[in-house]
Amino acid sequence: MSEPIHAPAIEQVPEYFRQYLNQIEEADLLLALRAESIRLRDLLREFNEERAGFRYADGKWSVREILGHMLDSERVFCYRALCIARGERVSLPGFDENAYVAESRSDGRSLASLVEELENVRAATANLFVSLDGDVLDRTGTANGQPTTPRILGFIIAGHAAHHRRVLKERYLEEWT
Repeated sequence: MSEPIHAPAIEQVPEYFRQYLNQIEEADLLLALRAESIRLRDLLREFNEERAGFRYADGKWSVREILGHMLDSERVFCYRALCIARGERVSLPGFDENAYVAESRSDGRSLASLVEELENVRAATANLFVSLDGDVLDRTGTANGQPTTPRILGFIIAGHAAHHRRVLKERYLEEWT
């Protein structure tokens, strides 16, 4: 098994993303990614195709759109981590999550296909972070105008997933019933 990847100091994390790190239960990134994947899969068993189209309010994303957003975000954060780990010096762009969701066409997909893709993307994410070691995890780059590192980005991925899992549980599952 690889060495644990410990969380960065909270003051190193861009302020907006600190909320995500506070939602992670595990101290090791790889364990957090694995555990969060299991928690999400278990929660999604409570949803069916009808529930996957549910929106708890006008203008809010459907369950499928949240899953599409999670996929897009994880890929973007992984790309940023890869670029920085490989020594990229160019500032990496931000992305408009609402525009991405609108273009994702996630509502036209089956819940099962989104869940399968989430599991595949998460496996690729874990493999990327297993391949990074030591000083590479703490190499600094710029993404969306903020200094960041692969370590920070990895924990943002895990925390972002935890955040949306909680939203799915509290706003979509509990309000549906």
